[in-house]
Amino acid sequence: MKPLIVLGVCLALLGGLTAWLLLGRQTVAACNGLPENERVRKALGATVQHGVDCAVVGEAIVKATVGKEPGLHTEPQAQAMKDVLFALGFTKPDPLTVDPALRAPLATALADYASDTHEILAGLDSEYMRLDGEAIPPWESDGTYHLALYSTYFKDIVRAISEDPKAYAILRMAQTRHAARELTAVPGEARDAEFTIVPVKNARVFGILDGIGDAVAEHQDEEDAQAWRAAVMDHLLREPTNGDESDPAGHVVTMWLRDLENTPAADRPDHLSAQAVHMARTWTLARKTDDSVQESLLREVDDNQRKVREQVKRDL
Repeated sequence: MKPLIVLGVCLALLGGLTAWLLLGRQTVAACNGLPENERVRKALGATVQHGVDCAVVGEAIVKATVGKEPGLHTEPQAQAMKDVLFALGFTKPDPLTVDPALRAPLATALADYASDTHEILAGLDSEYMRLDGEAIPPWESDGTYHLALYSTYFKDIVRAISEDPKAYAILRMAQTRHAARELTAVPGEARDAEFTIVPVKNARVFGILDGIGDAVAEHQDEEDAQAWRAAVMDHLLREPTNGDESDPAGHVVTMWLRDLENTPAADRPDHLSAQAVHMARTWTLARKTDDSVQESLLREVDDNQRKVREQVKRDL
């Protein structure tokens, strides 16, 4: 009798351990544990305390990290953004889940750091890789403070935030506007690598966002995935446009959004997955680039966006 009792106790303990391993590890603390993180509480201010509503935490993130002028940040603002991102990365289950109330605010905050997140995603700037450690503070350059983050962490965070289609659209639109600014800042006399690096970098960023979007949709049933994609398109097509060609970057964005709007709804996902190509074409036409040079560039851009998209889908 005693051996049976001992066996029963062992099985019960084993079952409890298995349940903890399978379920307990995946439990997400309220507001992803941000109110319990001392550095985050200090960075976000007195409104963030134990037990606070997650919507309050989201508002505090935006308030503490976004500057008075778009894209310009003080050192405390950039450090607050970095503290929040590392707190999310270090406390994640697998896969990371971000509280729904935090997704859009995090996207709004990150959109203001489009120049930094562009480099983190592209992974081609050695300075961002050198300064991506948690203990390394933001650095000053070009009149603002910049932050870096492990690219693997950041992709996981973007993927978790993107469960909300509005948040995904916010992030994608911020990268669209930044990509356009980068393209139109390329000197007119640029040749060879100086001419190709920006459109190729844009292709890498959009390829990563494509792969993240695929990962989000593929973890849903067909109806929910279609609804998610439709909501993303709806948010993108609500973006204001500027048809004034005296604003070169605004013109690239406007043409991209107009093309997307004029594309049949069923074909829009494919159009989105070639975004870097469409933007590069508008840019090269405005520069009156030689046809053979343009064709070669667009092939390279298309190849990069597609390859990166497939790689991210495998990784996620």
